[in-house]
Amino acid sequence: MNETLQILLLSDGKPGHENQSRGLAEALGRLTKTEVTILPVKKRHLLASLFSSGELHDEIPRPELIIGAGHAVHGRMLAIARRNDIPSVVLMKPTLPSNLFDLCLIPRHDLKGRKPRVNMIATRGALNRVPSPDERPRNGGLILVGGPSGSYGWDSRAISTAIRIIVKACGERPWRVTNSRRTPEGELESLAKNCPALITHPHASTGRDWLPERLAEAAEVWVTEDSVSMIYEALSSGARVGLLPVPRLKPDGRVARGIDELIADRYLTPFDHWEPSNPLPEPPEVLRESERCAVEVLKRFFPSLLPNP
Repeated sequence: MNETLQILLLSDGKPGHENQSRGLAEALGRLTKTEVTILPVKKRHLLASLFSSGELHDEIPRPELIIGAGHAVHGRMLAIARRNDIPSVVLMKPTLPSNLFDLCLIPRHDLKGRKPRVNMIATRGALNRVPSPDERPRNGGLILVGGPSGSYGWDSRAISTAIRIIVKACGERPWRVTNSRRTPEGELESLAKNCPALITHPHASTGRDWLPERLAEAAEVWVTEDSVSMIYEALSSGARVGLLPVPRLKPDGRVARGIDELIADRYLTPFDHWEPSNPLPEPPEVLRESERCAVEVLKRFFPSLLPNP
């Protein structure tokens, strides 16, 4: 094969899905020389995608590895992998039978306690683009605000009160706050009004690299419990991580079970378990799931590209 690993990343246009695929591709790029091509995939009937020719435009380099996340990319991924005789790596539990893919990276709460098959890797949460922490000084504070979902409700007053207490107790560091697409309208402005020390960054005005860069600076991160992807990003950054209170609509659901597991393993500290006079506790380890999975991809499919120990 070439010295440069040609990766084809299929994107359904959903930022959360593409973030996972980019996280794996970028982790591979930190291990070996890569070239990543992103191919948008239009939503179409799954069987039509599965039985398509798998041909690619001439301007797309011949791929040696194909990765993707999201239901819409599954059929197209398998067609391209079959056409080019290359490994397929799917992120998240696939809609199609998992044995059709060469490797499935599945959050372990989605496996519901079942032992992963030989072509599966159970991950702690979804992969992300946050690299392992470096040696730069960390003094910042970051607050990540989500919004109501199928698993969580919303309590603006409880969140605002908690944030005021946090900023007052840890006022020696600068505190930034950003929201998400699910955040109720006006929430960020209300937080800024009630806590003027906050530096607000509306998500619509932040670029793709803003969050990884801010996480690299932060010593402490507080995340609303509904924002599962941001929780795992914070845990991948090396920061101490706390949970802001939001009401659970499904206390026995898989999302809540995953959060409770992280709390029990001391990765997360709920706000009502935290003493304002003490810093958040350090997690037992930094999550490096993107790096771990990238090593496994090379080990399984491209062992000659593994870096020397």
